[in-house]
Amino acid sequence: LPPLLAIFLAIKTKHVYISLTLGIWLGWTIIHNWNPLTGLIQTVNVLVSVFQDADNTRVVLFSAMMGAIITFTQYSGGMKGFVNWVTRKGLVKTRKSAGLLAWFLGFVIFIEANICVLVSGAVSRPIFDKLKVSREKLSYILDSTSAPKCILIPLNAWGAFVIGLLATQGVENPVRMLVSSMPFNFYAIIALLIVLVVVLTGKDIGPMRKAEKRVLEENKLLRDGAEPLISADVVMMDEKKGIPPRAINMILPVGVMVIMMPVVLLITGKGNIMEG
Repeated sequence: LPPLLAIFLAIKTKHVYISLTLGIWLGWTIIHNWNPLTGLIQTVNVLVSVFQDADNTRVVLFSAMMGAIITFTQYSGGMKGFVNWVTRKGLVKTRKSAGLLAWFLGFVIFIEANICVLVSGAVSRPIFDKLKVSREKLSYILDSTSAPKCILIPLNAWGAFVIGLLATQGVENPVRMLVSSMPFNFYAIIALLIVLVVVLTGKDIGPMRKAEKRVLEENKLLRDGAEPLISADVVMMDEKKGIPPRAINMILPVGVMVIMMPVVLLITGKGNIMEG
């Protein structure tokens, strides 16, 4: 019941933290014979204990700051400015070039899969909407690029996790083992290649063909009855009045973030990026 409640509320309210907290509260309430007050006390105690761990606190703060960066790029007109800039320069004029942009961004932002989805989605979504590409296709390109490519690049959270597993199993040189095993990650390699083939050829697979037909013939980016998981406040955020939309307002903060991630990992790992 607690996971189902948390998932249901997250989808309906778009407030993940509140939904998770209520799910935790229900779990503790059930454990303590359906006593809601005891469940509330235990929930507070658990949350406090979680934030006593420095790593847990860093993860929560990092996720919040990621959202802040994306919100800033929209509020400052950076997102709109970037769309206008790539359109004016002729960098993205067709549906194919929009797909290639999303695929390319998936490789540039390689630190972590969820971060890649958040940033690439925020950048690509307005361009896809402008060129009339379905949200289903955008989701497919981002999901099938962001996660698979992470296991093929050791300088990220995935690489550190796998290296830790190999070290636990007594592997003498886990980094070398990880690198040498990359050519055998057939799923990741094939998934990335299929995305590229779909983008270059325009051959849509399965239900995506129906989604693309809907956009082209009915001008509907979303199917009837669809409820996007992302909050409408984020998608429809207006730019601050009086500030002209500039691409630099998006390129600079996102670029600094991408560049500084490996630098900070190197510093915090005391010269070893895999331990940062």
